[in-house]
Amino acid sequence: MSDRFVEVYSQGVTNARKVFVDTETGVNYLLASSNMTSGCGVSVMLNADGTPLVTHLDENDPVAMGQLLDR
Repeated sequence: MSDRFVEVYSQGVTNARKVFVDTETGVNYLLASSNMTSGCGVSVMLNADGTPLVTHLDENDPVAMGQLLDR
């Protein structure tokens, strides 16, 4: 994999919300900004039990990895 972080979701332009997946760990991150030119916040996304939300990554499954990396 060439990109460490892959954007998997995007919503809005001015009030932007984006989700990124770390392709090495599968951990999901949320980037939120009310104005992308003046700053933003990044947070690990959590499950209901407080553990990090992880996207299952299987390098041996080219279909799953292709869907993740082709976004």
